[in-house]
Amino acid sequence: MKTIFDDIQQSVQQAFPSLFGCEVELHSITINETLKEFEGDITLVVFPLLKLSKKKPEETAEIIGKFLIENHASIASYNVIKGFLNLVLKDDFWISFITSTNKPTIPSKNETVLIEYSSPNTNKPIHLGHVRNNVLGYALAGIFKANGYPTIKANLINDRGIHICKSMLAWQKFGNGETPENAGMKGDKLVGKYYVEFDKHYKQEIENLIQQGKTKEEAEKQAPIFLEAQAMLLKWENGDQEIVDLWKRMNAWVYAGFEKTYKNLGVDFDKYYYESNTYLLGKDIVDEGLQKGVFYKKENGSVWIDLSADGLDEKLVLRADGTSVYITQDLGTADLKYKDFKMNRSIYVVGNEQDYHFKVLKLILQKLGRPYADGIQHYSYGMVDLPSGKMKSREGTVVDADDLMDDMIVAAKEQTEALGKIDDFSEEEKQALFKTIGLGALKFFLLRVDPKKRILFDPKESIDLHGYTGPFVQYTYARTRSILRKAIEIKTSETTQNFSNYQLHSTEKELIKTLYRYAIVLGDSCKEMNPAKLVDFAYELAKTFNKFYNDCPILAAQKEEEKYFRLLLNEQSGETIKKCFAIVGIDVPERM
Repeated sequence: MKTIFDDIQQSVQQAFPSLFGCEVELHSITINETLKEFEGDITLVVFPLLKLSKKKPEETAEIIGKFLIENHASIASYNVIKGFLNLVLKDDFWISFITSTNKPTIPSKNETVLIEYSSPNTNKPIHLGHVRNNVLGYALAGIFKANGYPTIKANLINDRGIHICKSMLAWQKFGNGETPENAGMKGDKLVGKYYVEFDKHYKQEIENLIQQGKTKEEAEKQAPIFLEAQAMLLKWENGDQEIVDLWKRMNAWVYAGFEKTYKNLGVDFDKYYYESNTYLLGKDIVDEGLQKGVFYKKENGSVWIDLSADGLDEKLVLRADGTSVYITQDLGTADLKYKDFKMNRSIYVVGNEQDYHFKVLKLILQKLGRPYADGIQHYSYGMVDLPSGKMKSREGTVVDADDLMDDMIVAAKEQTEALGKIDDFSEEEKQALFKTIGLGALKFFLLRVDPKKRILFDPKESIDLHGYTGPFVQYTYARTRSILRKAIEIKTSETTQNFSNYQLHSTEKELIKTLYRYAIVLGDSCKEMNPAKLVDFAYELAKTFNKFYNDCPILAAQKEEEKYFRLLLNEQSGETIKKCFAIVGIDVPERM
């Protein structure tokens, strides 16, 4: 989508031969928003052009500035500060941006993007770490879609492997027929309970073996319960009916639990994949790789790839007993995704502890000659910590996603009721508001930080109505809606008001300039794959709107044209906040 920045950049490029007798590359013309301490709206950085202009910075800037004043209808004036040409746009430009009904649209792209996120294990419920994954994945998909890319949201369910067998075995041994129904517990939580139970008995058996003279490493491999879990995995892979039936039953409990969590969190998927279906495809790819000489087999029958020439090391792709490893099933899933969607880009939203794994996956698929291999991207993100320390699933010290969301909703309820502004709300309206605020606070806190950075999640800070938070932005949106309800008799969309002589207040102009940046920020957040840019913009817009609200009377404006124009500004500010939040999966309340 073309902006005034692009327009001026192209004008300078086209004028360069007549001004300086030579051509200039577009990328050499740097255009930025003018810093707040200087007069201007747009700044041209002159220094990269001096080799071509063969003139001093100030002289080069003066020549370009005079040309733009004479040839560009939107520019009112300019000033030169050393090697910077600051351009002031006419009020007409900013006013027409707000009053025009023909807003520019983002063109559709011909590049399909598949984003895989969530990817839970069926041996435990979704926890705080998974929440960041889900929130990031959903937001990233929303950003690509808003930028015109056909986008597919995929979820690979890790429903097989030794960790699943640990829960199954513990339930067999210690469950006494417990079910989600008779326990009054969500299915994913029940299965997670037995994953913790397995670990408790496993540790005790290791301790017993160490006391009998075994080393810790020997004890970990020889503990009877661990050997039973390994035997169960082999039985499952060989299709043992009793084990397969138990696996189906317990997984069904987990899927039902996951769906409740996803619905509550407000995330969804276009396609589900299951490792139990894809690991066999991966084994076929291993056979293909052996035939092509990409893989090699060791004496014990295990299959490997040597990536030392690529700066990595040797990697196991199939165990000696014929069972698959993570990379095996990822190879199979990658092929299946491409068969289903022919995507150009395949983005994996997975924590940064798997950085090495995805380097290996991409490299293997490139060596196998897969057409989609170059489009693989690992969207690596940092972990989430709590004031109490790191979470561990097998020890039962994780913060469960359902409990976390409930706690955030309770915190939102307490804060909102303390303000005493919802007495006229029905009970249903109150509960919907508490959820909107609570989950908005959680998502905003997780999204506002660069994804690569580790987060210390502070629930109390996240819910603060006056801080750098989701509720602050939500409150600002609700304020814009309140103003529109009060002005219901004024139909801004039908006004014939003429703004040709309208004089912009400095805060009005500041707000319009912020609104103008929306499309630019949306594009940048996609290029950089960083939702933090978009939620930070929403926060900056909310701050600027509140300054405008305090500086510029809207309904109490002295002149009718001020009232109409400021109502338009109010309406577009609210709609832009709502749009930003909708893209990343955050709701906004009409009243608050």
